[in-house]
Amino acid sequence: MRTHWMLTIFAVPMLGGLAAAQAPQRLNPLVELLEQRKPIFGLYAPSNRRAGARSGGNVVAATAQAPAEPPRSPDQLAHEALGYQRADFIFDGSMEGDFDRAFPTFAEFSKAMFGGGALRKAPQARLTHPLVVKTHEIAENPVLAGERIGRQLQLGVSGIVFVGVESAEEAKQGLSMMRLKANGGTRSDDVGAAAALWGMSEADYRTRADVWPLNPKGELVNFTIVESKEGLAHVREIAAVKGIGVLFPGAGTLRGVFTTTDSAGQRVFDEKGWETAIQQVLAACKEFSVPCGYPATANDIEMRMQQGFSVFVINWGDSGFKALEIGRSLAGRTADGDGSR
Repeated sequence: MRTHWMLTIFAVPMLGGLAAAQAPQRLNPLVELLEQRKPIFGLYAPSNRRAGARSGGNVVAATAQAPAEPPRSPDQLAHEALGYQRADFIFDGSMEGDFDRAFPTFAEFSKAMFGGGALRKAPQARLTHPLVVKTHEIAENPVLAGERIGRQLQLGVSGIVFVGVESAEEAKQGLSMMRLKANGGTRSDDVGAAAALWGMSEADYRTRADVWPLNPKGELVNFTIVESKEGLAHVREIAAVKGIGVLFPGAGTLRGVFTTTDSAGQRVFDEKGWETAIQQVLAACKEFSVPCGYPATANDIEMRMQQGFSVFVINWGDSGFKALEIGRSLAGRTADGDGSR
């Protein structure tokens, strides 16, 4: 009897481990990480730099010591992005401004990413570098915003970032724009190349291309950014919207909001007010159990993780890689990051 009892004890964990090992993975590893409440670390996509161009919120000036880089092709940029396997997602913020100008460039980059291996096809379809992109402000022109979001999703992206959100209704509108009409949204049924890029039939894509966690089986993730005093005034209502995957304070934009000009014409930064705004967004995240994001650097990622931020967008490059590794170490995620998560 004793031998039988011991075999039973050992057999149960083995069967449980086998079941876990055979459990299907998500196409989009971001959803798994969010479900598991693990800290997440994404990088801005590598890009061609110009004098005075913005990189992750920082102005990069070409000088005699640091001239502008010669332009690289979309294939070269994608090869660089795919070569770094420690990031949980690749982030592109170029379409927040001049959408029509930025969209074709990003479309070429996305095509190169998928052509270069952003989708692992075996043993099952799995995104190795999910693409997360900013879209233009929704409230400015909701009809046009919906069209733009649909075009971005047709490129196979798996995350859409809403900028400058100031009300719960605006967030709800945007989430509906991400959802196909068959799933109760307003997105066009034209899925473009997205199904093929995700390695599945259009029928399968239509089932899976829905917003998590509104649809527990969805593979699309929404990031929402609050970055104005109006948005801060409604941040609790925004955080309560079902379907927001991650809520961010727009730290860079808020820095401008909390900067004024004094009587001498000098710019004065209200650091206390700025930090209070950041903490206001974090408090709303905690109240409504929404993961909170932040654009971190190596200098502040440890502090922000201790405060409760758990999703990070980090600049591409050596300093960004350092910040990412600090974050992974603090999160106990030093071993993963090879595309399998």
